[in-house]
Amino acid sequence: MRTPRRTTVVATAAALAILSGCTTGGGDGPRPPRSGDRIRGITLPAWDVDDYGRPEARRYLRQIARTGARWVVFTPTWYQDGTDRSAMHTTVETASDRSLRRIIALAHEAGLKVLLKPHVDLTDGGDRAAIRPADPDAWFTAYQRFITHYAALAAESDVAQFAVGTELAGTSGDRPHWNRVIRAVREVYRGTLTYAANYDEYHRIPFWTSLDLIGIDAYWPLAESATADPARLAKGWKPIVTELTAFAARHQRRILFTEAGYTSQHGTAAEPYSWTISEHAGAEEQSAAYQALLTAFDGKDWWAGVCWWMWDDWPESGETARELAYTPRGKPAEKVLRRWWRK
Repeated sequence: MRTPRRTTVVATAAALAILSGCTTGGGDGPRPPRSGDRIRGITLPAWDVDDYGRPEARRYLRQIARTGARWVVFTPTWYQDGTDRSAMHTTVETASDRSLRRIIALAHEAGLKVLLKPHVDLTDGGDRAAIRPADPDAWFTAYQRFITHYAALAAESDVAQFAVGTELAGTSGDRPHWNRVIRAVREVYRGTLTYAANYDEYHRIPFWTSLDLIGIDAYWPLAESATADPARLAKGWKPIVTELTAFAARHQRRILFTEAGYTSQHGTAAEPYSWTISEHAGAEEQSAAYQALLTAFDGKDWWAGVCWWMWDDWPESGETARELAYTPRGKPAEKVLRRWWRK
């Protein structure tokens, strides 16, 4: 998910993946998926150095758990000053390590497993997929320092899953460099690894077999115009389900939707990736889209589950009005989650 910039910025092959928090470690042999393996997750992003240290953190995690979720995703973010630069750095929008450790501990107290998914964004608010460093060797050296820092933190904090990257389409075709990054991560972290590819990127990733799960940020448009009809949206999923079934079998990996989400705006299913598709609320459209996704993938053994984007903004930090935002909290979409996840 490409996130909006804040004004505070400174400079059937399912059996091979393991979802219990243990890495395949090169392959432990076939194991039939259990129903309890399916990930029911919700993302709680950070937009400020101490968001994860806020008093509201414990309450948010309890709310997430009450939906029936069993996983939560955290997204510490570093920033790059231009698409061709060779380094990334922290800013005042980067969650502090102290706050990250704290919220991971709180998540465990709430009975939630953690997927840690570090992001790299651009300081000017551009799309991270546009990052194409002029010096790839230097960029990957810097990226490896960044990602292994969080891999070590994940290992220390008993994090169950870890994403080695998110939507970096401008670099993700570089198999040798990414395989070196993945090997470096595995040296410090022994849990399940994935990469969060955008929905229009995943089929070009050359290193899926080096990871335990295929991760996709599932923002496929499902309709050409606004609709609150789950049946119509389910038709939009049919060719995608067929495509993903074959893809999972070909790569002998299960597929996790590392992100999926819909704003509560008119027309959200036509542009799920847009924070600003409309100024008109569409809570029923959001609800229908949640229902359609869960229905379309129910019973698919190769589908590892979904991590919804996102639970809520922190107080006084949201750029999108809550009634239009991605959060399902207090909306019909939350009721959909409870029906599916608490049965």
